[in-house]
This record gives sequence, structure tokens and C-alpha cells, in this order.
Amino acid sequence: MSSLKTLSDDATTLRCRIERWPIAGSFTISRGAKTEAIVVVAEISHGGHTGRGECVPYARYGETPEGVLASLLAMQAPLAAGLDRQSLASAMPAGAARNALDCALYDLEAKCSGRRIWTLLDRPAPAPRSTAYTISLGSPEVMAAATAKAAHRPLLKIKLGGDGDPERIAAVRKQARESELIVDANEAWTPHNLERNLAACEAAGVTLVEQPLPAGNDEALARIRRPIAVCADESVHDRASLDGLRERYDAINIKLDKTGGLTEALAMADAAQVLGFEIMVGCMVATSLSMAPAMLIAQQARFIDLDGPLLLAEDRNDGLRYDGSTVYPPDAALWG
Repeated sequence: MSSLKTLSDDATTLRCRIERWPIAGSFTISRGAKTEAIVVVAEISHGGHTGRGECVPYARYGETPEGVLASLLAMQAPLAAGLDRQSLASAMPAGAARNALDCALYDLEAKCSGRRIWTLLDRPAPAPRSTAYTISLGSPEVMAAATAKAAHRPLLKIKLGGDGDPERIAAVRKQARESELIVDANEAWTPHNLERNLAACEAAGVTLVEQPLPAGNDEALARIRRPIAVCADESVHDRASLDGLRERYDAINIKLDKTGGLTEALAMADAAQVLGFEIMVGCMVATSLSMAPAMLIAQQARFIDLDGPLLLAEDRNDGLRYDGSTVYPPDAALWG
């Protein structure tokens, strides 16, 4: 089900709606559990063509679906006056709303030109990539059972939550002896248990630990020996935040809902590589319309976490093709 609002102009029509997509089971991280993905879709029509973009409002940053919807609808007049991607960053703050609009403008540009967006950007056509598959936070026994069902996948992303994490990651490794493991603590560790939890991850052969400490309270990462790579998520948003992370992190997670769209995400990926960061491209739980633009970032990424549609009870029509853990670039009918 969805709620729909429309504002129109002779030249441009902006349609925005809130959609709810049931999750297969539930999705649990350190900050809580949910049973549905709530997304906001922006559709911009011009000259007989329609471009679409999808975003996920993130409560961690004070966003709500209704607030994002209102922010998008407020952009009707600027769009009618000729707002384009190049001026969008100065017209809206980074966040979910700008991401939906930025991606919709990309899609509209591609459809109006009859060419794929990567051709218009003078970038190589995206190739299929292998994505992580997420194991939700739970007891060691519950996580082990979920891992056993996914142990055929080459890359697993394990959600951790603080107390008891050494037992969780050990239980997961016993069930997935061949898979590469990355973990995401979602800011749940403390300086007190940081080194113990990193050691447990090292013992389990984990490749990457994502955002172990809270953003703004992660100075301890610069004072310890990091036995495995540590990736910033909540601590990094755009290019301006990169320089301050070099002593604390080895990698960054680029999410379009944080950067405010593909435009900043592409620039951020290029800047991060110059600074020596490994790149991870991540997602919220959402449909293939959210994942499609991120496939361009995936071409530069060491770690790809674009499994959102795999966690839903069903995806939208013309969704991305997943063959096991291999995700393929979007068809033009979906995006770009």
C-alpha cells in the first residue's frame, strides 16, 4: 500500500509516494527490528518521459517518511524553474530526499536521451558483482541457524550488537567455513570491549568490521592496533568527512541515502580512492530501485552490500536480477 501526492506544472510533473514493502521474516540490528521496508519514491516527468528515484528515510538522522515526502514536494517550483542535477546540491541538504530526486533526474536524463546513464557519464558499463548477504542480529544459536541456510554464499555480512558478540561470530564461522565474513556492529561496541571484539573477529577470519564505535565517539580506533580493516559507516557521509577519518578507518561505506544521491557518491568514491580508503557500497533494506544507481559505485568497491531486495518478501517489477549472490546491472525499464 502507498500514499500518493502529486503537484504538476506545464513542463514538469513531480509525483512522490510512500511505499511499504514487507520483509521476509524480520530484519534486526543493534538499534532494533523491523518487518517492512518503508521507502519514498520520486517520479519526475518531462517531455513524455519519467525518471524515478527511491530513498529510505533513516531515523538515525532524524528522517521520517512524511518529512522526506514534504521535502520532495517542496522542490516542485525549483524543478519547474529548471533545477538540474548540477544545482541540486546547493538547493537541498544531503540525505534521503535529495537522493531520490538526484537519482530520478539521472533516470529522466537517460530516458530522454535514449542512452544509458553510464554512457552519458562517460563511465564503463557496469558489470555483474557479487553482493554480501546479511545475517540479522540474534542469539548465537539463531544466527548459526540462519547462517547454515546461507553458507553457500561467498560473502556474508553479520550484524553484531555488543555483549556476546565473540560468541555470535564464533557460532557463525562454524556454520560458514568457506564464506568470507564481514561484520557490522552498528555503533554498538564501546572502547572497553573494542579490542576483545576485534580479536574475536580476527580469530574467526573476519575480513572487515563496520562502524564498531558510535560516530563522534570513535577516537579509540586511532589509539589501538587494528588487526583487521575497520570501515566507517555512520562516521562518514560525504567528501567533506573523509580527511578526518584517515587515522581511524581503513575503508568507508558509501550509501546514497547518506551522500544525498549518486552525484556526490561518485565524487566521494573517486576522492576516497585517492586518499587510500577501500570502498564499500552499502544499502538500506529497499527495493531494486534503490540498488540500481549504487551499481555504478559497486564497480569501484572492494565490498558490495546490495542485498536489500533479497531480504524482501517480493521486489518491484523489472527489479535487478540476482543469481545467487551475483547481482546484475539494471535494465533501462528499472532505472538509468
